[in-house]
Amino acid sequence: MNVSEFGESGLISRISEIVNRRRNETAPAWDNLILGIGDDAAAWYGDSSIQLATVDALRQGVHFSFETTGWRDLGWKALAVNLSDIAAMGGLPRYALVALALPGDTDAESVFALYEGMTELARKFDVVVAGGDIDRSPLVEVSITVFGSTRTREQPLLTRAGAKAGEKIAVSGYLGAAAGGLKMLSRHLTLDKKTADSLRTAFLCPFPRVTEGQILIDSGVRAAIDISDGLVADLNHICKASHVSARIEAERVPVSPDIKTSFGGEALELALSGGEDYELLFTASPAIIERVKASVSCPVSIIGDVIAGGNNEVSVIGADGRPVRTARTGWEHFTSH
Repeated sequence: MNVSEFGESGLISRISEIVNRRRNETAPAWDNLILGIGDDAAAWYGDSSIQLATVDALRQGVHFSFETTGWRDLGWKALAVNLSDIAAMGGLPRYALVALALPGDTDAESVFALYEGMTELARKFDVVVAGGDIDRSPLVEVSITVFGSTRTREQPLLTRAGAKAGEKIAVSGYLGAAAGGLKMLSRHLTLDKKTADSLRTAFLCPFPRVTEGQILIDSGVRAAIDISDGLVADLNHICKASHVSARIEAERVPVSPDIKTSFGGEALELALSGGEDYELLFTASPAIIERVKASVSCPVSIIGDVIAGGNNEVSVIGADGRPVRTARTGWEHFTSH
């Protein structure tokens, strides 16, 4: 079988099996490991806190095109997607290592602009870009590893496996603007300046919910994920890890006002499966969600319920009680185009 036949999830599952089969139970590193392959970030016990690490790459032609993305924005986004993974675990990002692959004829000023964007975001979260590697490549690739930690060794983590039947499903912010921004830029659509700027920022310069992740932990939330692949796809990750199912009420999904006015009938689809919003999707009791709402500066919306059984599936129900079908469930490598 080739990787396309396995699919991204199948490939990750098989790799996890191989790694765990070779684990050495007597090694201190394995003994201190809390979470390995399969969540938003790895986690292990340090001397005074839980250590977190995550790595993500943006590849030209796969994740971005210079037709829609400038170098400075590329630097910001490449770091943002990694900080978002740390936020989704309830951690604080600390250090970043950057592996950069470039064609030999790349203009040096472009590289400097990339780092300007990256370090602008890093400064907002007190993250240190501490090193990395630069190689020659036919196409541009930015791969960043971010290390973070919890505040204490005893602090619980947000994980995909913490959802329980009977809990409500909630999400921070609004959804669909990033996908709308991509459509606007790739289709060369002309929108009013305020809307165009908002959608462009949503797609190119997402702002990681690091502070909100801390509030989720302090409020008692235990299950969360950041929305990178799409609302339905990422909720499905929680369902599979937690062995539950989920029901979303379409009318309660916080669709971005900008895409409602700009994309009309496409708006709900963009919110459900567009991806790259980097908002936090989580489950908890109504009382806990109310505590979150009272503490965060962004909107928080309850969009559905965690339910038992159902083969770990996500269903979307319209106002008329009928299932809402989506053209695609979200992004998955090797099967998405």
